[in-house]
Amino acid sequence: MKNKATEAIEVFKNDYNCSQSVLSVFAEELGINKDVALKICNPFGAGIAYMQECCGAVSGALMAIGLAYGKGEHGSNDDKAMAYEKAKHFIAEFKKIHNSVCCRELLDNHDMNTPEGIEKIYELDLFRQRCAIYIQDAVRITEKVLK
Repeated sequence: MKNKATEAIEVFKNDYNCSQSVLSVFAEELGINKDVALKICNPFGAGIAYMQECCGAVSGALMAIGLAYGKGEHGSNDDKAMAYEKAKHFIAEFKKIHNSVCCRELLDNHDMNTPEGIEKIYELDLFRQRCAIYIQDAVRITEKVLK
C-alpha cells in the first residue's frame, strides 16, 4: 500500500497541480470523492491561478483541514475555531521547514507569468524538484494534523 505522500506525487506527475495533489489523497476519508477534490482544487494551483500567492500544496492541505474540522451547515463556532487552530498549526509547521507559504518565494521569486521567469523555473527544474517536496511535506504535516 502506497503512503499518501507518494500517492500525491503520482497525482502531481499526472499533470495535476500542487493543490489537487494534496487534497485528492485525503478526499475519500474526508467524505468527498477524488474527482470532486480535483475539481475544487483546480484554481488553487500555481499559488492560486498562477498568481503565485499561497502555495497550492498549502491550499490543498488547508482544504483537507477544513473538511475535517471546519464549521459546516450544522456546525458550531467551536468547530470554526478548531479549524483555524489546526490551520495555524499546519502553517507554522510548513514555515518551520520552508520559511514561507508563498508560491513565488518558494520558487526563489521567479515569476512564472513572465517568459524569463518561467524559463528559469524550467531551467532549474523547480516544479519537479521543489514543488514535489512541498507536496510531500504538506501531506505529511496534514496527516499529523488530522490525527
